[in-house]
Amino acid sequence: MQPQTRGRRGTGGRPKTGKPNPIDVHVGSRVRLRRTLLGMSQEKLGEAIGLTFQQVQKYERGANRIGASRLFDLSRVLDVPVSFFFDDMPPDADTLPSGEPSGGGFGEEKSSAFEPDPMAKRETLELVRAYYRIADPQVRKRLFELTKSIANAANAPTTDGD
Repeated sequence: MQPQTRGRRGTGGRPKTGKPNPIDVHVGSRVRLRRTLLGMSQEKLGEAIGLTFQQVQKYERGANRIGASRLFDLSRVLDVPVSFFFDDMPPDADTLPSGEPSGGGFGEEKSSAFEPDPMAKRETLELVRAYYRIADPQVRKRLFELTKSIANAANAPTTDGD
């Protein structure tokens, strides 16, 4: 029987590459998403959970792994369930890109390019924040319906024979 080794990097059968674990990157991006949606700075989040903004940055990049108790604290401060941080994670999350080059050995094809989550884009976050600054719920609802109509019209097949 082989002795078990413990350590932060290389756990879970992953080689020590110096690259962040893809799951840590996903969880960190969800922290950033929620923090940004709330209009909270890294400094304010850090103060709320007893960290520096640099530590929050490392969590958000996935450079530092977030422990269970810290994840619980983050869920309370960001007002989301702990499961939020794992939402939208693909079932094969261990194969998520982690900044390592893909493919190239033994004739494998390169994997498809990683598409970043549109919810993590600054444009999306600014749009959502602006939407929630609209005080009148009726105006918000009408804007929501208008946006859906435009999206549906843009994606509808044309039938004019062009």
